[in-house]
Amino acid sequence: MGGIIWLASYPKSGNTWMRAYLHNLLRNPPKPASINELDKFCLGESASIWFVGPAHGDVGPRDPMTLTAEEAMARRPVAHHLMTRVSKDSVFAKTHNMLGEWKDHPLHNMSVTAGGIYVVRNPLDVVLSMVDHFGVDIDGAIDRLSDTNAVTDLSADHVPEYHGSWSLHVDSWTGQPNPQLHVVRYEDLEQKPFKTFLGVAKFLGLNPPKERVNKAIKFASFKELKKQEQTGGFKERSEHADSFFGRGKSGNWRNVLSDEQVTRICTDHGAMMDKFGYLPKSHKQLASSAQGPASDSGASA
Repeated sequence: MGGIIWLASYPKSGNTWMRAYLHNLLRNPPKPASINELDKFCLGESASIWFVGPAHGDVGPRDPMTLTAEEAMARRPVAHHLMTRVSKDSVFAKTHNMLGEWKDHPLHNMSVTAGGIYVVRNPLDVVLSMVDHFGVDIDGAIDRLSDTNAVTDLSADHVPEYHGSWSLHVDSWTGQPNPQLHVVRYEDLEQKPFKTFLGVAKFLGLNPPKERVNKAIKFASFKELKKQEQTGGFKERSEHADSFFGRGKSGNWRNVLSDEQVTRICTDHGAMMDKFGYLPKSHKQLASSAQGPASDSGASA
């Protein structure tokens, strides 16, 4: 039994891209790995299958839809322990939860954690991807981006995820330096792919040859991921979206967002955006006046 290596991010920030890369790098398939088999390589932290059953004291089958948010949170430590039984080595697990507590329980079981990779993306681009995923308009996505109490609903397949605001989420994972956590910018994956993806491999203690890294990058490219979705669908696609994989290009916010919308995002998240080089020069003054991520949600890292 190994520990969990979390692949963490705020929603729509590159988590699936990272999973696809690692799947193709570590398993080294002769052709691109299927996007509909990513959950076999990287477990879904919120998948309800981990939260019901005998390990939780259930007698007979349990309908996940009968779980309360409090019950789901109380079961999370056990669920994470169950994930480590999948392999004698460390296992990868996708999470969109912030790092902290909710409902008086930890969102991640640190006793079975081996490390983590956190992908951060410019919130000005994140909001564009959130529109279809959450079934809201741009202003609604901006509101959610700043909602310190943002949480997903219980479904038959997934227990609730506690996201919080973008700033709160990013700060919870990256606020304190940790040698067991590797932080990656989405934009660097796009603009400096070999160096950045190789850095992820080295963080995991690997030293793959250049050819293998380049092949994994190619097999996990947005062109390939979109092609697979168009031909075979993607089971993780939101019911609100026509497709899961969008353009995948950074900076499209300049063509879509109004000046007022950009100002709203920069006002709410200026300090954290500045930390990661996302704050436009025209809004630099907001970084010094910002009070940092809101912390009145009852969550703690």
